[in-house]
Amino acid sequence: MLLVGGKANSLGRVNDVIEVVLADQSRLDELYKCLFEEDAWVRMRAADALEKICRVHPDWLLPYIDMLQADFASNTQASIQWHMAQIFAEVELTTKQKEFAIHWLQALLATETTDWIVAANAMDTLGSFTQDGSFPRAQFVKLLHVQLRHKSNAVIRRAHKWLDKVQL
Repeated sequence: MLLVGGKANSLGRVNDVIEVVLADQSRLDELYKCLFEEDAWVRMRAADALEKICRVHPDWLLPYIDMLQADFASNTQASIQWHMAQIFAEVELTTKQKEFAIHWLQALLATETTDWIVAANAMDTLGSFTQDGSFPRAQFVKLLHVQLRHKSNAVIRRAHKWLDKVQL
């Protein structure tokens, strides 16, 4: 398996995996199954590869959205959460899928203790849903104010950026 090995905190051979899947879409199932591996680094690399493939072919991930939501909505691994938030922003969600994603993103942003990169990506996705009219601006502003208490300066800056965008 290409996602095993290498330095624990590196992306390892994710780019090789992406090339393999982009050349053969049928390998997407195999990659999805890697999200269930015991090794957290393999799961992180698999999530990263899925999200990067989604940037190129968002339509390829459409059949996986319901499974992602069912299988990982309660997952607490930050790298799974932030990549899910990114995927939700890339694909054309059904109304039901978008409602699910919005509820999930709200829960992530309802506390200032959420992992910083999860909070940043959740803000970006929920912000885009706010801009397209799928999520009420007033509710988003309330969540941004929660994030202003985050310990990460990057999250605080991102919250200010979104406040500037949505309060115009």
